[in-house]
Parts: sequence; structure tokens; C-alpha cells
Amino acid sequence: MDLTGQLLIAMPGMGDPRFDRAVVLICAYSEEGAMGLIVNKPTEEVALKDMLEQLSIDSGSSTPDIGVHFGGPVETGRGFVLHSLDYVSSLNTLRVDNTYGLTATLDVLEELAQGRGPENVLLALGYAGWGPGQLESEIAQNGWLTCAATSDLIFGTADQAKWDAALHSLGVDALLLSADAGRA
Repeated sequence: MDLTGQLLIAMPGMGDPRFDRAVVLICAYSEEGAMGLIVNKPTEEVALKDMLEQLSIDSGSSTPDIGVHFGGPVETGRGFVLHSLDYVSSLNTLRVDNTYGLTATLDVLEELAQGRGPENVLLALGYAGWGPGQLESEIAQNGWLTCAATSDLIFGTADQAKWDAALHSLGVDALLLSADAGRA
């Protein structure tokens, strides 16, 4: 099972409050573990213009007003740009799948500052990471549901609606979820 490009939907009863009602896009997945970004938890205190100012990147009047998300509890001072593949930095963009790219270098921020860059963008500080077998264990213990990611859900749905929308894509009603795992 390859979870790259899939969404994880946190189940009720998730023991870690940082992942309460979280929707995570898995950006890299291998035998060595997994890496993803929480796509539905905006930060209140940081926006693109703040990041550009801190990094001494000049922003112009065409700089988009983009908020920054809490991407996960690992390396929370490191920035990531999840974006559509209409922008690719030849050496620095990780192709998540045929729909998304992940760039963690200044070049994409410089492009955004000038009103260029990818059409669809989600900025995040930090990421979610799992060691070998850890994510599979959490899924088996009813910590996460998985579903296909869509650009509309990631880039076109309000953050507060993404968890319900991801569940709905599976035909699941949030009111019917239980924190207990069943075994047949």
C-alpha cells in the first residue's frame, strides 16, 4: 500500500490534540516512514507577507494574501509550500504525485512575492512525520481513515470544512464515528 498523495482523516479519540480533526496530505511514503502536511489548521499569527518580511524578501502589491497553516509538530520553524504542478523548481520540488508538488526553498516564496508562482498554494510551518511502520500501526488502531485527495478539497474548501468534506468523500457521517476500533 502506497499512501503518497492520499489524505489521512483523524478519527475521534485521536490521542494527540495537535491532530484533532486533522486532515493530512501524505507527501512522501516509503519503508522508512511517512511525511505529510496538515491541510486544515491555519495559524492565526502568520501570513505570507510576514514570512517574506522575516526572510527579507521584497513583496509587491501583487503579493497574494495567503495565510499559513500548522503543517505538523515536526520542525515547526521550517516552511513548506504545497502547490499545483503549474510551478516546478527543477531541483527543489518534490512531486507528490501527478497533481501536487512540495517545495521548501526560497525560490517559490520569491515567485509568490512577485505575484507569480503556482496557481494553487498552501503554506505550512512544520510537518507530520512517522517512523517505519508507525503510520500503518496508527491506521490499524483506528487512528486514521484514508481517502483520495482532490485539489478542490485541499485548495478550494474552507479549512474548517475540510474534515467533514474528507469524511463525506468516503460516504461517512461524522456523527456516526466512534473512537473505538472494531474487530471481526
